[in-house]
Amino acid sequence: MLDREGFRPNVGIILLNQRNQVFWGKRIRSHSWQFPQGGIDRGETPEQAMYRELHEEVGLKPEHVAIVARTRDWLRYEVPDRFIRRDARGHYKGQKQIWYLLRLVAQDWNLNLRATNHPEFDAWRWHDYWVPLDVVVEFKRGVYEMALTELSRYLPRTDSRNRYLRGASRSHAQDAVSQQSCRPRPMQDMDHLELPPGAMFDPDPQQGLQTGPTRDKL
Repeated sequence: MLDREGFRPNVGIILLNQRNQVFWGKRIRSHSWQFPQGGIDRGETPEQAMYRELHEEVGLKPEHVAIVARTRDWLRYEVPDRFIRRDARGHYKGQKQIWYLLRLVAQDWNLNLRATNHPEFDAWRWHDYWVPLDVVVEFKRGVYEMALTELSRYLPRTDSRNRYLRGASRSHAQDAVSQQSCRPRPMQDMDHLELPPGAMFDPDPQQGLQTGPTRDKL
């Protein structure tokens, strides 16, 4: 389902834990990390699509989360021709997304990457809110920055050891992203990492990018 400009309606999900860390998933059989996302089916509202994708990709149900906020308008990105099927070129241009900020209100052992027979991720971790964009496929980075910046003003308050300023500016977002991308996570933190059954963890997600995103999730 495409709009008149060739963009497919889509939802993106930023899932927070109680420390305002975000769910960060490793694309299956790749070194690319991203947030859950997926297309809006005909007849679905963005919210309905968000709950469906939340369950399909990370195994959570509506009762496991609370909606904190969503982006006001569609955020768009174009997909390079080399990632588009030949029969769709000239028609399909990219994605337009509504992004949701969710709070996990259940235990994170409810996360399940194998909720369907077509998993999108093979590992996950909790990451600081300003994720390193250099491990995201390049053509999605601008939308990630816009979504994170717009939704950062709605971050719930935490204690002084893990506090985020409301209404962070884009320049702050860029500075934080730069710092995160060059500062590896201490190995001792890996003791607190929780993985669902059958998943694995790559301790250095910045070694490379995926070579070819799944077309139906672009």
